[in-house]
Amino acid sequence: QVQLVESGGGLAQAGGSLRLSCVASGGTFVRYGAWFRQGPGMEREFVAAIGRVSGYTYYADSVKGRFTISKDNANTAVYLEMNNLEPEDTAVYYCATDPAVGPMDRRYNYWGQGTQVTVSS
Repeated sequence: QVQLVESGGGLAQAGGSLRLSCVASGGTFVRYGAWFRQGPGMEREFVAAIGRVSGYTYYADSVKGRFTISKDNANTAVYLEMNNLEPEDTAVYYCATDPAVGPMDRRYNYWGQGTQVTVSS
């Protein structure tokens, strides 16, 4: 069973950058690796995904041009480079793999515990 562990969250100022990492153990990423986030009082929302074989990337409109998802060749790590951060990016960021439907749908079978990202204005 795949286990996912996120790291790299923290506090940043608006306009700053953070890089999140997600490492898989007990297996590799299945079909897609993805990032979701959940802000205070909000539903979990899609951020970005990357195809395990194709490397094709998907992004939410709110992060296009600012965030970049990438992975390692062994398909055991997925990264999220976040630039030009905004206070609205404040959320717990979750890593996920093995989508039940599609890469942008929330129904993934494996999730990490999440890492907090806080952006101050």
